[in-house]
Amino acid sequence: MKTEPKKDKDKLEMLLWSIALPGFGQLLNNKYFKGFVFVSLEVVINVMGNFNEIIVFSFHGDIKSAIDHTDYQWLMFYPCLYFFAMWDAYRDAAGESKPYMFIVFVFAAYFVTVGLIFSPTFTIFGILIGPMWLPMLFLPIGLIVGGVIRRLLLRRVKQDTTKEM
Repeated sequence: MKTEPKKDKDKLEMLLWSIALPGFGQLLNNKYFKGFVFVSLEVVINVMGNFNEIIVFSFHGDIKSAIDHTDYQWLMFYPCLYFFAMWDAYRDAAGESKPYMFIVFVFAAYFVTVGLIFSPTFTIFGILIGPMWLPMLFLPIGLIVGGVIRRLLLRRVKQDTTKEM
């Protein structure tokens, strides 16, 4: 007996593949052109921003070299591409999305970008965090802010619909 997968599981699968590489979720959703575009953009931005080098330097604790190799003009495109690709794959998976769910992804991208902007100079307890780790530390802040704003909007919409009745 074959069982139908739950919508949430499909969405989670697309989200996780998009985290692995922007565009993979679209390819799994049979959105081949969009998937190819996202994968191509990811490769171009990654190469032009020296992101793989930054990752290696960061894991080796050589934050100064990571900063020196970062092309911020290119790398600042990455968070928006990354989170848009995740949201798009999530939204396309198994039908409709939850209301205002895009806000969580938007604020995640925004805060990761802000983390990247401040990464060459921002220190925590005198430690320079760098262009890979600092944006990652800003991600939970973006997710929380986006989640709070989403909940406020949902509450307001619920109040507005209650008033109309």
